[in-house]
Amino acid sequence: MSAARAAFASSYGEARQKFLRAAADAGLACEAKTHPVAGLQGEELAMDVARDGEPEASNLLVLTSGCHGVEGFCGSGVQVAALRDAELRRRAAEAGVAILHVHALNPYGFSHFGRTTHENIDLNRNFHDFGRPLPVNADYRELHELLVPASWPPAADNRRAVGQYVAERGMAHYQAVISRGQYEYPDGLFYGGVAPSWSNLALREVLRAHGRRAGRIAWIDIHTGLGPSGVGERIFAARDDAACLARARAWWGGGGRTKVTSIYDGSSTSAFLTGLMFEAAYDECPQAEYTGVALEYGTVPVLETFEALRAEQWLRRHPEAPRELADAIRRQVFEAFYTDTDAWREQVLAQAREALLQAVEGLAS
Repeated sequence: MSAARAAFASSYGEARQKFLRAAADAGLACEAKTHPVAGLQGEELAMDVARDGEPEASNLLVLTSGCHGVEGFCGSGVQVAALRDAELRRRAAEAGVAILHVHALNPYGFSHFGRTTHENIDLNRNFHDFGRPLPVNADYRELHELLVPASWPPAADNRRAVGQYVAERGMAHYQAVISRGQYEYPDGLFYGGVAPSWSNLALREVLRAHGRRAGRIAWIDIHTGLGPSGVGERIFAARDDAACLARARAWWGGGGRTKVTSIYDGSSTSAFLTGLMFEAAYDECPQAEYTGVALEYGTVPVLETFEALRAEQWLRRHPEAPRELADAIRRQVFEAFYTDTDAWREQVLAQAREALLQAVEGLAS
């Protein structure tokens, strides 16, 4: 087994055990926030937390995985490799930077080979003030029934209708309308919810416990599914603030291959989104100077990604589906968000390590 492969797993249960073992081998205690629902194999699910560094450290680097469930196969591997990286840990300790690993933000989606939580919520659209009116995605209404047809695989007429929509409106518009998030259809794609999800509340508890003594917080959240295969786009993950963006670009790259992109100026492969998870850092750690990026690794062409998500949503609506079809859909989703090759894994780990070291240097500067 290659060194890169050894950090990754092929199931949530294996990923969790590798993470817990790597933390224990590093001499770190783990806290488990146990999920209320069981996993696909009946296993216990949890958001696991390991802090590598002093409790009173004023500089905190947060590294998270599994916001979108199945994307945790990539993020977990990054965390396991970081826990096993003696040089990274030494350099962080010498710089006075504590690294907070939050493993499997959405363990249900991770275990079930899906993107959403057990509430069918897209966690990265769920961070709103729910006492105020929620965003309205009027364009999604036109697509809702088309996206999740009565049968799967879709019938020819459904495929033609989707193809016609993309041909007429463009792939960028199709991506933006779907991925922006919507709050009207609980059984639809990219549903943001009408109240905080379990994962939302659990993450906020973690940030309060570990972040309120920090003067500076950096956050790297690992994602997959957009962009060229193996390329980790560094997407600015903070409020639209010029000083914060300048800081992020000074730390993680202002140009070339490693440029920090932004949903606010259209430079990112991601569409403009709302309800994003980084809002929790501002809410729960208001005393800290915050800087964050989402590290988004490409896998397959975006239309394949969206087809996998349509299939996942159909399976959500049809839990009675034959096991062979259900397994095929889960495999389709897995392959849309994780590329099972050593070359891809090596690319992932090299870019993540670079970003982690840059964050340590930035926090300590």
